[in-house]
Amino acid sequence: METIYQYAWLIPVLPLAAATIIGLGLISFSKLTSRLRQVSAGFVVFMIGAAMTLSFGLLWSQLNGHAPYTQMIEWAAAGDFHLDMGYTIDHLTALMLVIVTTVAFLVMIYTDGYMAHDPGYVRFYAYLSLFSSSMLGLVISPNLVQIYIFWELVGMCSYLLIGFWYDRKAAADACQKAFVVNRVGDFGLLLGILGLYWATRSFDFEVIGDRLQELVRSGALSGGIAALLAILVFLGPVAKSAQFPLHVWLPDAMEGPTPISALIHAATMVAAGVFLIARMFPVFEHIPTAMTVIAWTGGVTAFLGATIAITQMDIKKGLAYSTMSQLGYMVMAMGVGGYSAGLFHLMNHAYFKAMMFLGSGSVIHGMESVVGHNAAYAQDMRLMGGLRKYMPITASTFFVGVLAISGIPPFAGFWSKDEILGLTFAANPVLWLVGWLTAGITAFYMFRMYFLTFEGEFRGKDKAVLNQINAEQLQAVGLNFGPGAMNPQELIMDTPPDAHDDHSHDAHGHDSTPHESPWTMALPLVILAIPSALIGLVGTPFNNYFEAFIHAPGEVVETLEPGFHALPKEKLTEFLIMGGSSVGIGLIGLTLASLMYFSRKINPSAIAEKIPVLYNLSKNKWYIDDIYYNVFVLGSRRLARQVLEVDSKVVDGVVNLTGLVTLLTGETLKYLENGRAQFYALVVFAAVLGLVIFSGVA
Repeated sequence: METIYQYAWLIPVLPLAAATIIGLGLISFSKLTSRLRQVSAGFVVFMIGAAMTLSFGLLWSQLNGHAPYTQMIEWAAAGDFHLDMGYTIDHLTALMLVIVTTVAFLVMIYTDGYMAHDPGYVRFYAYLSLFSSSMLGLVISPNLVQIYIFWELVGMCSYLLIGFWYDRKAAADACQKAFVVNRVGDFGLLLGILGLYWATRSFDFEVIGDRLQELVRSGALSGGIAALLAILVFLGPVAKSAQFPLHVWLPDAMEGPTPISALIHAATMVAAGVFLIARMFPVFEHIPTAMTVIAWTGGVTAFLGATIAITQMDIKKGLAYSTMSQLGYMVMAMGVGGYSAGLFHLMNHAYFKAMMFLGSGSVIHGMESVVGHNAAYAQDMRLMGGLRKYMPITASTFFVGVLAISGIPPFAGFWSKDEILGLTFAANPVLWLVGWLTAGITAFYMFRMYFLTFEGEFRGKDKAVLNQINAEQLQAVGLNFGPGAMNPQELIMDTPPDAHDDHSHDAHGHDSTPHESPWTMALPLVILAIPSALIGLVGTPFNNYFEAFIHAPGEVVETLEPGFHALPKEKLTEFLIMGGSSVGIGLIGLTLASLMYFSRKINPSAIAEKIPVLYNLSKNKWYIDDIYYNVFVLGSRRLARQVLEVDSKVVDGVVNLTGLVTLLTGETLKYLENGRAQFYALVVFAAVLGLVIFSGVA
């Protein structure tokens, strides 16, 4: 087994090599590489498959008790400064490698069907492979410097993939927004890394934690400074994992193709933030202020994302706010000390959220055969309904995901969410109340999404709904109408457009009803449904094998023997109370969604009219995007105009005046240059006489 550890570095290198070879082919032999679409895709899938096989081998070895393995080389040295690079394989790394590679492997298979007719098919595979490689490199990084390098590579790849359809203004704006917002968090992370090195002279996670604790205990470093450095590092995960207040980029990232939405939201970019918190846990756990900030940031984000999701009609944006909310649960768990619980939910969420995003792509693929390649139509749940009878595989797998994320036992999400809520209640009952209410809202908006999409009658040809969507789009575009904007009149129509754009992922004409997706898209859904339903069983209170394997550094956990382990009476009572309460609030949310969107016994529009303030607050995303736009975007533009005024009138004026004075002086003095020494002596005498007289008068 030692050999597999010596070659573990191949896991990020294999997809990197695939991306490099295909990228060079696109640059040097563009037409030939583009024609070899299936060969290129097969090569990328093979390389990530090989990385996945190695990852499973490492996980199996770690499960069987192999000691953590680290391989380092000296990268740079100057005086007493030494920087090592390499890779480390421990329990956390092995788990994350399997999560990333399995989700990436299935997403790449799915991509073949979804992007089959897109002209950027090969380029998309190259980007996907580079993205996967960057995340895998981040996972195996042994220190903060190497993590920061791959952290930025992950951000760069997300920029390329979110803006993959760069000729669409919305996609171009979305990738710029993601880039800028993440720069804010990454700047804080960089300051935190430099500050921690200044204090501890190390980039190693556990060394930093031990030395920082000793410095604070001895009084060499104040607790406030330590907390500040920890919070600065936490700003990186706040941006990457879309935590309040740096969450605004995540819903806009839906402008990218659906496969990348699944990869970002399940196993790569947003998971990177939670992973970094786990890696830095030896630092955070000894700083109560930092832990409190982390916990409340997660709790607020979970509630915020859930309350926004309940009014979304775009299926992908609804899932995006769901991801934001679930990430809040993970961060909250880390903040209350629930290291294992947070990572358990990360694993469960990766599988069921990847499945639901790919399921939404399958729905969009089927809808486009009816309504055309217009995201305003193909992604709006008001035009869906009744898709279960047309797309049974997609509907069934999506329903499994809904049960899992809603916390319905025995599906995966129940066990991890229940553990998080139990630990939160022990740490802070008020924060638990926030998480508990969020659990009910989660069940409501997820079942709302399922009922609107898959149950009832198909509404794809409903002209009243089409005109309502057109009016909303007209209003949205009209608010930003100007040079380069879409002509609002283009949106006024009674039927969907028949034209296909350059980025279509299906080539057929319009049908009267949707259809099931091809096997390359359906198979990953079926495979992901299995862990979505069953993987939570590895972390039940009766046999928590997950916690026995994944636990905080330095924490002592009993090794579990196979089989059922009875809980002590008090713990069983606690589990029944906490689990029963979380299931109960989830069933309330399910029931309300059923009454509103399945049986139609309650009219949601009437409720919205009675509480317009709350409805508009949710519909307008708590106005946070509007606030940011007015304060930062328009504010920076106003500042730029004022700086331009100062530059043109003051700075340019001083420069121009200097030039003018020099010109006039030169033009005047040239007449005094006659070459006569007597004249020069007279000038010097007159100047000295003038200075003497001036001095005497003064």
